[in-house]
Amino acid sequence: MLDVQKVREDFPVLKSGVIYLDNAASSLTPEQVVQKEVEFYHEYRANVERGVHRMSQRASQEYEHAHDLVAGFLNASSGENVAMMKNTTEGINFVANALDWRKGDKIVTTVIEHHSNFITWLRVGRRHGVEVKVVKSDAEGRFDLADFERIIDDKTKLVAVTAVSNVLGCIVPVKEIAEIAHEHDAYVLVDGAQSVPHMKTDVKDMDIEFLAFSGHKMLGPTGSGGLYIKGDLLYEVEPLCIGGGTIADVTISDYELARSPMRFEAGTPPIAQVIGLGEAVKYLQRIGMDSIERHERRLTEKLVEGLMELPEVMVYGPKEPRERLGIVSFNIEGMNPHDVALTLDASANIAIRSGNHCALPLIEELLKAGVGTARASTYLYNTEEEIERFLGAVEDIIKVVR
Repeated sequence: MLDVQKVREDFPVLKSGVIYLDNAASSLTPEQVVQKEVEFYHEYRANVERGVHRMSQRASQEYEHAHDLVAGFLNASSGENVAMMKNTTEGINFVANALDWRKGDKIVTTVIEHHSNFITWLRVGRRHGVEVKVVKSDAEGRFDLADFERIIDDKTKLVAVTAVSNVLGCIVPVKEIAEIAHEHDAYVLVDGAQSVPHMKTDVKDMDIEFLAFSGHKMLGPTGSGGLYIKGDLLYEVEPLCIGGGTIADVTISDYELARSPMRFEAGTPPIAQVIGLGEAVKYLQRIGMDSIERHERRLTEKLVEGLMELPEVMVYGPKEPRERLGIVSFNIEGMNPHDVALTLDASANIAIRSGNHCALPLIEELLKAGVGTARASTYLYNTEEEIERFLGAVEDIIKVVR
């Protein structure tokens, strides 16, 4: 069982008494990750893959090791399969610009996507004459796989889906969708921003071509993240940028790109952030993703059941806690979600998110919640006592509204 109190000792910001329930937006960072970045700046602050002096060699080793750590975390074949990005959005846009689009191609995505995995494909459609089809779910985020079977056809080049909704918290059947896509030789891109930090991720078992994720949501530094690229595509997709660090050879009239992942990481990369992300992965692996997921499911069950007991509260997403991860969107009758968030912050030192969560089609089409929602999201350092205090604070707000 996860020792939450021991974990909390690694997060100095929690000593302030804040109840941090905005983890879907960005997680906190443990001291071990911070110190790993400090180590780089204090001991071997140099560029990577360029110099032969000992500081550059050490920096390069640490940088390459971070790729291997992340690859192992995803069960990818090797560090070659992971290109470092600054966030999920960059990874998704990388794929949008890396593929050879032709008029008549089709992209299939869903109504529950974050804008980054939605408008990116609309832009591809505008630029290249590609058809974009949107699969809808029910209000709890459940999909009928028959809809994917009906929409995905031999014209489909890419199916882009989230693994976990950042609004509903629902878990999407990615593996089953990938099977349908591959029957038509379509690629599959998964937005792993909300899944990679909270549940075991196995890209081989999912059998997908691309997976984008953000380091800042999984205890890592801001400006860190990655893109998994399946092995047989590593030398078929085009880098978004080329230049320093991406080449094996250059002549007066031609060039040859380096091996992966360097071919995808032009210029001086965010070295400290990448090394910090590697340390965050080590931290999560020491605790165990199964333990983290079990802990969060207990918190989510308590959170959902507690909110649903309040008649003035509308809870969105799956009513069954086992069908979701630790993201719970809700509204209080008669209150703007921003006012709910501000009141929780001012009166109880509780941090949550409010608004449309960069998912307007979902908010407006499915939930009919034009003003957005309030959203509480958990992680490994949250406790049952914090959930109880949160629920008590929500009850206090309702009493005032009455």
